[in-house]
Amino acid sequence: MIFGNIENCHNVEDFRKLAKRRLPSPIFNYIDGAADDEITYKRNTEAYEDCDLVPSVLAGVENIDMSTTVMGQKIDMPLYLAPTALQRLFHHDGEFAVGRAAQKFGTMFGLSSIGTQSIEDIADEIKTPKLFQLYVHKDKGLNRHMIDKCKSSNFEALCLTVDTIVGGNRERDLYTGFTYPMKLSLKSIFDFAIKPSWALNHFTHKKFELSQLKDHIAEGTSIAVSVGEYFTKMCDQSMDWKTAEEINKYWGKQFALKGIMSVEDAKKAVDIGASAIMISNHGGRQLDGSRSPFDQLAEIVDAVGDKIDVICEGGIRRGTHVLKALSLGAKACSGGRMYLYALAAGGQKGVEKSLMNLRSEIERDMKLMGVTSIEQLSRKNIRFR
Repeated sequence: MIFGNIENCHNVEDFRKLAKRRLPSPIFNYIDGAADDEITYKRNTEAYEDCDLVPSVLAGVENIDMSTTVMGQKIDMPLYLAPTALQRLFHHDGEFAVGRAAQKFGTMFGLSSIGTQSIEDIADEIKTPKLFQLYVHKDKGLNRHMIDKCKSSNFEALCLTVDTIVGGNRERDLYTGFTYPMKLSLKSIFDFAIKPSWALNHFTHKKFELSQLKDHIAEGTSIAVSVGEYFTKMCDQSMDWKTAEEINKYWGKQFALKGIMSVEDAKKAVDIGASAIMISNHGGRQLDGSRSPFDQLAEIVDAVGDKIDVICEGGIRRGTHVLKALSLGAKACSGGRMYLYALAAGGQKGVEKSLMNLRSEIERDMKLMGVTSIEQLSRKNIRFR
Protein backbone atom coordinates (compact mmCIF):
# COMPACT_ATOMS: atom_id res chain seq x y z
CA MET A 1 0.00 0.00 0.00
CA ILE A 2 1.36 3.44 -0.96
CA PHE A 3 0.48 6.85 0.52
CA GLY A 4 -2.79 5.77 2.12
CA ASN A 5 -4.86 5.71 -1.07
CA ILE A 6 -7.68 3.16 -1.29
CA GLU A 7 -6.79 2.58 -4.95
CA ASN A 8 -3.53 1.12 -3.68
CA CYS A 9 -5.34 -1.25 -1.32
CA HIS A 10 -5.16 -4.59 -3.09
CA ASN A 11 -6.23 -6.89 -0.25
CA VAL A 12 -7.91 -6.90 3.16
CA GLU A 13 -4.61 -6.38 4.99
CA ASP A 14 -3.95 -3.20 2.99
CA PHE A 15 -7.31 -1.84 4.12
CA ARG A 16 -6.55 -2.88 7.69
CA LYS A 17 -3.34 -0.83 7.66
CA LEU A 18 -5.11 2.19 6.22
CA ALA A 19 -7.96 1.91 8.74
CA LYS A 20 -5.39 1.86 11.54
CA ARG A 21 -3.92 5.10 10.21
CA ARG A 22 -7.31 6.82 9.99
CA LEU A 23 -9.16 5.70 13.12
CA PRO A 24 -8.55 6.68 16.74
CA SER A 25 -6.92 3.79 18.58
CA PRO A 26 -9.98 2.75 20.69
CA ILE A 27 -12.17 2.48 17.60
CA PHE A 28 -9.62 0.67 15.45
CA ASN A 29 -8.94 -1.83 18.22
CA TYR A 30 -12.65 -2.44 18.65
CA ILE A 31 -12.78 -3.63 15.01
CA ASP A 32 -9.43 -5.39 15.11
CA GLY A 33 -9.61 -7.00 18.54
CA ALA A 34 -11.10 -10.20 19.88
CA ALA A 35 -11.44 -12.17 23.12
CA ASP A 36 -8.73 -13.08 25.64
CA ASP A 37 -5.48 -14.02 23.85
CA GLU A 38 -7.15 -13.79 20.42
CA ILE A 39 -6.15 -17.36 19.56
CA THR A 40 -9.50 -18.17 17.96
CA TYR A 41 -9.45 -14.91 16.02
CA LYS A 42 -6.10 -15.81 14.48
CA ARG A 43 -7.17 -19.41 13.84
CA ASN A 44 -10.23 -18.27 11.89
CA THR A 45 -7.95 -17.25 9.01
CA GLU A 46 -5.09 -19.68 9.61
CA ALA A 47 -7.45 -22.65 9.25
CA TYR A 48 -7.76 -22.03 5.51
CA GLU A 49 -4.02 -22.57 5.12
CA ASP A 50 -4.20 -26.18 6.33
CA CYS A 51 -5.47 -27.35 2.96
CA ASP A 52 -4.67 -26.80 -0.71
CA LEU A 53 -6.75 -26.44 -3.84
CA VAL A 54 -6.32 -28.95 -6.66
CA PRO A 55 -6.89 -27.23 -10.03
CA SER A 56 -8.04 -28.74 -13.30
CA VAL A 57 -6.97 -27.42 -16.70
CA LEU A 58 -8.21 -27.19 -20.29
CA ALA A 59 -11.73 -26.61 -19.00
CA GLY A 60 -12.94 -23.71 -21.19
CA VAL A 61 -13.37 -21.03 -18.54
CA GLU A 62 -14.13 -17.94 -20.61
CA ASN A 63 -17.52 -17.38 -18.94
CA ILE A 64 -17.79 -17.59 -15.16
CA ASP A 65 -21.00 -17.72 -13.09
CA MET A 66 -20.23 -17.16 -9.42
CA SER A 67 -23.86 -16.66 -8.35
CA THR A 68 -25.45 -18.72 -5.63
CA THR A 69 -28.78 -18.89 -3.82
CA VAL A 70 -28.77 -18.64 -0.04
CA MET A 71 -31.72 -18.11 2.30
CA GLY A 72 -33.92 -18.00 -0.78
CA GLN A 73 -32.01 -15.07 -2.27
CA LYS A 74 -29.99 -15.27 -5.46
CA ILE A 75 -26.80 -13.25 -5.07
CA ASP A 76 -24.21 -12.50 -7.74
CA MET A 77 -21.21 -13.63 -5.73
CA PRO A 78 -20.86 -16.31 -3.02
CA LEU A 79 -19.84 -13.78 -0.38
CA TYR A 80 -22.09 -11.35 1.47
CA LEU A 81 -21.62 -8.61 4.07
CA ALA A 82 -22.43 -9.88 7.54
CA PRO A 83 -24.27 -7.58 9.98
CA THR A 84 -21.96 -5.62 12.28
CA ALA A 85 -22.53 -3.07 15.02
CA LEU A 86 -21.66 0.62 15.39
CA GLN A 87 -20.76 1.25 11.74
CA ARG A 88 -21.13 5.04 11.86
CA LEU A 89 -18.24 5.12 14.35
CA PHE A 90 -15.99 3.89 11.54
CA HIS A 91 -17.34 6.19 8.81
CA HIS A 92 -20.15 8.73 9.03
CA ASP A 93 -22.17 7.02 6.28
CA GLY A 94 -22.08 3.68 8.12
CA GLU A 95 -24.62 1.14 6.95
CA PHE A 96 -25.71 3.28 4.00
CA ALA A 97 -22.19 3.03 2.56
CA VAL A 98 -22.02 -0.71 3.14
CA GLY A 99 -25.52 -1.39 1.82
CA ARG A 100 -24.98 0.64 -1.34
CA ALA A 101 -21.74 -1.23 -2.01
CA ALA A 102 -23.49 -4.57 -1.51
CA GLN A 103 -26.23 -3.44 -3.89
CA LYS A 104 -23.69 -2.47 -6.54
CA PHE A 105 -22.16 -5.94 -6.41
CA GLY A 106 -25.48 -7.78 -6.23
CA THR A 107 -24.93 -9.38 -2.86
CA MET A 108 -26.72 -9.48 0.48
CA PHE A 109 -26.34 -6.91 3.24
CA GLY A 110 -26.86 -7.42 6.96
CA LEU A 111 -28.14 -4.87 9.50
CA SER A 112 -27.48 -5.35 13.22
CA SER A 113 -29.79 -4.77 16.19
CA ILE A 114 -26.92 -2.54 17.35
CA GLY A 115 -26.89 -0.73 14.03
CA THR A 116 -26.63 3.00 13.53
CA GLN A 117 -29.24 3.41 10.80
CA SER A 118 -32.89 2.49 11.27
CA ILE A 119 -34.59 -0.52 9.75
CA GLU A 120 -36.99 1.76 7.87
CA ASP A 121 -34.26 4.01 6.47
CA ILE A 122 -32.24 1.03 5.29
CA ALA A 123 -35.33 -0.44 3.61
CA ASP A 124 -35.96 2.85 1.81
CA GLU A 125 -32.36 3.27 0.70
CA ILE A 126 -31.06 -0.26 0.02
CA LYS A 127 -32.79 -2.55 -2.49
CA THR A 128 -30.40 -5.52 -2.44
CA PRO A 129 -31.49 -8.56 -0.33
CA LYS A 130 -31.41 -7.59 3.35
CA LEU A 131 -30.79 -9.65 6.47
CA PHE A 132 -31.52 -8.43 10.00
CA GLN A 133 -29.45 -9.67 12.92
CA LEU A 134 -31.53 -10.07 16.07
CA TYR A 135 -29.98 -9.99 19.52
CA VAL A 136 -32.58 -11.28 21.97
CA HIS A 137 -32.88 -8.69 24.72
CA LYS A 138 -34.46 -9.14 28.13
CA ASP A 139 -37.06 -6.63 26.93
CA LYS A 140 -39.36 -8.91 24.93
CA GLY A 141 -41.29 -5.91 23.65
CA LEU A 142 -38.10 -4.58 22.07
CA ASN A 143 -37.46 -7.94 20.38
CA ARG A 144 -40.95 -8.01 18.90
CA HIS A 145 -40.72 -4.35 17.91
CA MET A 146 -37.58 -5.01 15.84
CA ILE A 147 -39.07 -8.10 14.19
CA ASP A 148 -42.26 -6.21 13.34
CA LYS A 149 -40.22 -3.38 11.82
CA CYS A 150 -38.39 -5.91 9.64
CA LYS A 151 -41.69 -7.43 8.56
CA SER A 152 -43.23 -4.11 7.58
CA SER A 153 -39.98 -3.06 5.84
CA ASN A 154 -39.86 -6.28 3.81
CA PHE A 155 -36.51 -7.57 4.97
CA GLU A 156 -35.92 -10.88 3.25
CA ALA A 157 -34.31 -12.77 6.15
CA LEU A 158 -33.79 -12.70 9.91
CA CYS A 159 -30.83 -14.21 11.71
CA LEU A 160 -30.86 -14.92 15.42
CA THR A 161 -27.45 -14.52 17.05
CA VAL A 162 -27.01 -17.36 19.52
CA ASP A 163 -23.43 -16.95 20.78
CA THR A 164 -23.71 -13.74 22.83
CA ILE A 165 -25.46 -14.97 25.97
CA VAL A 166 -22.76 -13.02 27.80
CA GLY A 167 -20.10 -10.71 26.42
CA GLY A 168 -16.68 -12.08 25.57
CA ASN A 169 -13.60 -10.79 27.39
CA ARG A 170 -12.44 -8.22 24.84
CA GLU A 171 -9.28 -7.06 26.54
CA ARG A 172 -8.30 -4.49 23.92
CA ASP A 173 -11.50 -2.61 24.75
CA LEU A 174 -10.56 -2.72 28.42
CA TYR A 175 -7.10 -1.32 27.70
CA THR A 176 -8.34 1.46 25.41
CA GLY A 177 -11.47 2.25 27.44
CA PHE A 178 -13.73 1.81 24.42
CA THR A 179 -17.42 2.27 25.18
CA TYR A 180 -20.48 3.60 23.42
CA PRO A 181 -21.37 6.36 23.91
CA MET A 182 -17.68 7.20 24.11
CA LYS A 183 -16.26 8.15 27.51
CA LEU A 184 -13.37 10.58 27.29
CA SER A 185 -10.25 10.22 29.43
CA LEU A 186 -6.89 11.93 29.11
CA LYS A 187 -5.62 9.02 27.03
CA SER A 188 -8.69 8.81 24.78
CA ILE A 189 -8.72 12.58 24.27
CA PHE A 190 -5.16 12.27 22.98
CA ASP A 191 -6.11 9.29 20.77
CA PHE A 192 -8.93 11.29 19.19
CA ALA A 193 -6.92 14.53 18.97
CA ILE A 194 -4.24 12.96 16.78
CA LYS A 195 -6.92 11.83 14.28
CA PRO A 196 -8.64 15.19 13.62
CA SER A 197 -10.11 14.17 10.26
CA TRP A 198 -12.05 11.36 11.94
CA ALA A 199 -13.32 13.74 14.64
CA LEU A 200 -14.33 16.35 12.06
CA ASN A 201 -16.35 13.84 10.04
CA HIS A 202 -17.90 12.23 13.08
CA PHE A 203 -19.05 15.39 14.82
CA THR A 204 -20.18 17.35 11.74
CA HIS A 205 -22.58 14.73 10.41
CA LYS A 206 -25.79 13.18 11.70
CA LYS A 207 -25.68 12.52 15.44
CA PHE A 208 -24.49 9.02 16.27
CA GLU A 209 -27.25 6.77 17.63
CA LEU A 210 -28.22 3.15 18.02
CA SER A 211 -31.29 3.48 15.87
CA GLN A 212 -33.09 0.29 16.91
CA LEU A 213 -32.46 0.78 20.64
CA LYS A 214 -32.53 4.52 21.37
CA ASP A 215 -36.19 4.68 22.39
CA HIS A 216 -36.11 1.51 24.49
CA ILE A 217 -32.98 1.25 26.64
CA ALA A 218 -30.43 3.58 28.22
CA GLU A 219 -27.38 1.30 28.06
CA GLY A 220 -25.43 2.05 24.92
CA THR A 221 -27.55 5.11 24.18
CA SER A 222 -27.31 7.47 27.18
CA ILE A 223 -25.33 5.23 29.54
CA ALA A 224 -21.84 4.32 28.36
CA VAL A 225 -21.00 0.60 28.30
CA SER A 226 -18.50 -1.61 26.52
CA VAL A 227 -19.82 -4.10 23.97
CA GLY A 228 -19.05 -6.97 26.34
CA GLU A 229 -20.92 -5.25 29.17
CA TYR A 230 -23.84 -4.59 26.88
CA PHE A 231 -24.29 -8.25 25.96
CA THR A 232 -23.95 -9.39 29.56
CA LYS A 233 -26.41 -6.82 30.95
CA MET A 234 -28.98 -6.61 28.19
CA CYS A 235 -29.18 -9.97 26.41
CA ASP A 236 -31.61 -12.63 27.61
CA GLN A 237 -29.56 -15.39 29.23
CA SER A 238 -32.63 -17.63 29.42
CA MET A 239 -32.78 -17.89 25.61
CA ASP A 240 -33.07 -21.52 24.53
CA TRP A 241 -34.20 -23.66 21.58
CA LYS A 242 -37.85 -22.99 22.40
CA THR A 243 -37.14 -19.25 22.15
CA ALA A 244 -35.50 -19.73 18.75
CA GLU A 245 -38.40 -21.83 17.50
CA GLU A 246 -40.96 -19.26 18.65
CA ILE A 247 -39.06 -16.42 16.94
CA ASN A 248 -38.89 -18.44 13.73
CA LYS A 249 -42.65 -19.03 13.80
CA TYR A 250 -43.42 -15.40 14.56
CA TRP A 251 -41.11 -14.17 11.80
CA GLY A 252 -42.47 -16.60 9.21
CA LYS A 253 -39.85 -16.01 6.50
CA GLN A 254 -36.25 -17.03 5.86
CA PHE A 255 -34.65 -17.65 9.26
CA ALA A 256 -31.03 -18.35 10.18
CA LEU A 257 -29.15 -19.13 13.37
CA LYS A 258 -25.85 -17.25 13.62
CA GLY A 259 -23.21 -18.82 15.83
CA ILE A 260 -23.76 -22.56 15.30
CA MET A 261 -20.52 -24.51 15.85
CA SER A 262 -21.48 -28.13 16.59
CA VAL A 263 -23.14 -30.91 14.60
CA GLU A 264 -25.65 -31.43 17.39
CA ASP A 265 -26.78 -27.80 17.28
CA ALA A 266 -26.90 -27.85 13.50
CA LYS A 267 -29.32 -30.78 13.66
CA LYS A 268 -31.47 -28.92 16.20
CA ALA A 269 -31.56 -25.94 13.82
CA VAL A 270 -33.02 -28.24 11.18
CA ASP A 271 -35.54 -29.57 13.70
CA ILE A 272 -36.91 -26.09 14.49
CA GLY A 273 -37.30 -25.29 10.80
CA ALA A 274 -34.44 -22.84 10.27
CA SER A 275 -33.59 -21.99 6.66
CA ALA A 276 -29.87 -21.57 7.27
CA ILE A 277 -27.08 -21.75 9.82
CA MET A 278 -24.06 -19.50 10.00
CA ILE A 279 -21.06 -21.39 11.30
CA SER A 280 -19.48 -18.60 13.29
CA ASN A 281 -17.62 -17.86 16.50
CA HIS A 282 -18.44 -14.14 16.34
CA GLY A 283 -15.11 -13.30 14.78
CA GLY A 284 -13.22 -14.75 17.75
CA ARG A 285 -14.80 -12.12 20.01
CA GLN A 286 -16.62 -14.49 22.36
CA LEU A 287 -15.12 -17.85 23.43
CA ASP A 288 -11.37 -17.81 22.88
CA GLY A 289 -10.07 -21.33 22.28
CA SER A 290 -13.15 -22.41 20.35
CA ARG A 291 -12.92 -24.00 16.92
CA SER A 292 -12.80 -21.96 13.74
CA PRO A 293 -15.78 -22.04 11.36
CA PHE A 294 -13.69 -23.59 8.57
CA ASP A 295 -12.45 -26.33 10.92
CA GLN A 296 -16.06 -27.27 11.70
CA LEU A 297 -17.47 -26.85 8.21
CA ALA A 298 -17.04 -30.34 6.72
CA GLU A 299 -18.61 -32.29 9.56
CA ILE A 300 -21.57 -29.93 9.78
CA VAL A 301 -22.13 -30.06 5.99
CA ASP A 302 -21.97 -33.87 6.14
CA ALA A 303 -24.62 -33.90 8.86
CA VAL A 304 -27.14 -31.33 7.58
CA GLY A 305 -25.93 -29.83 4.29
CA ASP A 306 -28.73 -31.50 2.33
CA LYS A 307 -31.39 -30.07 4.67
CA ILE A 308 -30.34 -26.49 5.39
CA ASP A 309 -28.14 -23.75 3.90
CA VAL A 310 -24.72 -23.81 5.57
CA ILE A 311 -22.80 -20.52 5.58
CA CYS A 312 -19.16 -20.23 6.60
CA GLU A 313 -18.60 -16.94 8.42
CA GLY A 314 -15.29 -15.64 9.66
CA GLY A 315 -11.63 -15.28 8.78
CA ILE A 316 -12.21 -14.58 5.08
CA ARG A 317 -9.32 -12.58 3.66
CA ARG A 318 -8.88 -14.03 0.15
CA GLY A 319 -10.92 -15.38 -2.73
CA THR A 320 -9.22 -18.74 -2.25
CA HIS A 321 -10.68 -18.89 1.26
CA VAL A 322 -14.16 -18.62 -0.24
CA LEU A 323 -13.41 -21.35 -2.80
CA LYS A 324 -12.09 -23.67 -0.11
CA ALA A 325 -15.24 -23.23 1.96
CA LEU A 326 -17.47 -23.78 -1.07
CA SER A 327 -15.48 -26.90 -1.97
CA LEU A 328 -16.32 -28.33 1.45
CA GLY A 329 -20.01 -27.68 0.88
CA ALA A 330 -20.82 -24.18 2.14
CA LYS A 331 -23.57 -22.41 0.16
CA ALA A 332 -21.90 -19.04 0.72
CA CYS A 333 -19.45 -17.20 2.95
CA SER A 334 -19.74 -13.99 4.92
CA GLY A 335 -17.64 -11.73 7.08
CA GLY A 336 -17.36 -8.42 8.86
CA ARG A 337 -13.79 -7.20 9.25
CA MET A 338 -13.14 -7.80 5.55
CA TYR A 339 -15.35 -4.78 4.78
CA LEU A 340 -15.18 -2.83 8.06
CA TYR A 341 -11.52 -2.00 7.50
CA ALA A 342 -12.46 -0.75 4.04
CA LEU A 343 -15.39 1.26 5.40
CA ALA A 344 -13.06 2.98 7.86
CA ALA A 345 -10.45 3.54 5.17
CA GLY A 346 -12.70 5.03 2.50
CA GLY A 347 -16.44 4.84 3.15
CA GLN A 348 -18.58 3.44 0.33
CA LYS A 349 -15.73 3.67 -2.18
CA GLY A 350 -13.55 1.68 0.20
CA VAL A 351 -16.14 -1.08 0.60
CA GLU A 352 -16.66 -1.18 -3.16
CA LYS A 353 -12.92 -1.50 -3.73
CA SER A 354 -12.68 -4.31 -1.18
CA LEU A 355 -15.58 -6.15 -2.82
CA MET A 356 -14.07 -5.59 -6.26
CA ASN A 357 -10.77 -7.06 -5.01
CA LEU A 358 -12.47 -10.13 -3.56
CA ARG A 359 -14.79 -10.62 -6.53
CA SER A 360 -11.82 -10.41 -8.92
CA GLU A 361 -9.93 -12.93 -6.83
CA ILE A 362 -12.86 -15.36 -6.80
CA GLU A 363 -13.35 -15.05 -10.58
CA ARG A 364 -9.66 -15.39 -11.36
CA ASP A 365 -9.21 -18.29 -8.97
CA MET A 366 -12.24 -20.11 -10.38
CA LYS A 367 -10.65 -19.89 -13.82
CA LEU A 368 -7.35 -21.13 -12.43
CA MET A 369 -9.26 -23.97 -10.75
CA GLY A 370 -10.89 -24.93 -14.06
CA VAL A 371 -14.49 -24.36 -12.93
CA THR A 372 -17.13 -22.09 -14.43
CA SER A 373 -19.79 -22.22 -11.71
CA ILE A 374 -19.98 -22.63 -7.96
CA GLU A 375 -21.78 -25.96 -8.36
CA GLN A 376 -18.66 -27.48 -9.94
CA LEU A 377 -16.65 -27.04 -6.74
CA SER A 378 -16.44 -30.15 -4.57
CA ARG A 379 -14.12 -32.00 -2.23
CA LYS A 380 -12.34 -33.40 -5.26
CA ASN A 381 -10.85 -29.89 -5.52
CA ILE A 382 -9.26 -29.86 -2.07
CA ARG A 383 -6.63 -31.74 -0.07
CA PHE A 384 -5.73 -31.35 3.59
CA ARG A 385 -2.05 -31.51 4.47
